[in-house]
Amino acid sequence: MGDPALERLLRRDRVIVAVCLAAMTVLAWLYLLTLARSMGAVPLPADDAGTMDGMPGMETMPGMDMAGMAMTPVAAAGWTANDTALVVAMWFVMMVGMMLPSASPMILLYARVGRHAAAKGTPIAATGFFCAGYLAIWFLFSLAATFGQWLLERALLLTPMMESASPFLSGVLLVAAGLYQWTPLKGACLGKCRAPAAFLQAAGGFRRDTAGAFLMGMRHGAYCVGCCWPLMLLLFIGGVMNILWIAAIAIFVLAEKLLPGGDRMGRAAGVLLVVAGAWLMARGFLPV
Repeated sequence: MGDPALERLLRRDRVIVAVCLAAMTVLAWLYLLTLARSMGAVPLPADDAGTMDGMPGMETMPGMDMAGMAMTPVAAAGWTANDTALVVAMWFVMMVGMMLPSASPMILLYARVGRHAAAKGTPIAATGFFCAGYLAIWFLFSLAATFGQWLLERALLLTPMMESASPFLSGVLLVAAGLYQWTPLKGACLGKCRAPAAFLQAAGGFRRDTAGAFLMGMRHGAYCVGCCWPLMLLLFIGGVMNILWIAAIAIFVLAEKLLPGGDRMGRAAGVLLVVAGAWLMARGFLPV
């Protein structure tokens, strides 16, 4: 017989993992709300003099004019190292808040496999290493998204609130995201995300060591990026710090991965995205 306390802990491991995932998600969204509020994307209360409350210690983003309390265009080449780090952090925390809920079934299944393996005396690496590998891929995506934002700002294609300043750019992003919903690559990546058990069974050989768990997490993260990256680019249309727009995309990603028929829903949404994008591009050529 094993240690009763250890056995009780093993039985509760998935609860502990679920609580940790929920806590990380909530903290990520709280950070995004705070950042959006500081940038003016969420209205701030004003006093009788018309000044904003809660200004001490307010975070700033590239282009924030603290004197005028508004975002002003800034040459992308003017980003400092601190600006870049803040934008990378913003994107990464956003990805944590958006993607962890849809990745939770996979992470919880890994924890369940770990519990059974430990009960048989053949333990595998802790769930945290698998989760860290998953998040590492999204951190790399955050670096790429930051570079993309830098390029768009340099080309003056983003407004001060980090949303598209060009109807044509918005249309192109919508059409590209819609068409991608119908590609074989999208279907293959979504299939891996919708079938956690099949992923573990075909993850290039299940490895029990720490490095193996981290690499499996990275592999699953790569499938998620392959599934969702065009949808993430839609953040540039509604505004990178538009909380409602962020939530809408996150809910769609969650539904596409977890609901029965989510793949069909994704393809139907692709048609709507193409139609909306084509309308925006056509509108840009119409006389005012």
